[in-house]
Amino acid sequence: MAGLPAAMAILMDTFDRYAGKEGDSKTLTKGELTELLRNELPGAGSNKAAVDEFFSMLDSDKDGVVDFTEYVTFVTALTVICSKK
Repeated sequence: MAGLPAAMAILMDTFDRYAGKEGDSKTLTKGELTELLRNELPGAGSNKAAVDEFFSMLDSDKDGVVDFTEYVTFVTALTVICSKK
């Protein structure tokens, strides 16, 4: 597998590795998101206040968890930001 299909598989695999450790396997809790950030984006999950604010922004429907659509929105926005550097 190469190119876009590989990137999509990595995106789904990363979500699945962290989702469900504390609750529903289809969502990320704040703790799971913090672990994902710490492991996948070193330094990004170290500030609790920043993680709290970030989680609040990602949780667009305010249900207390980040679902796959909200996660993909985050990764897409991050990709756009990185492409402008």
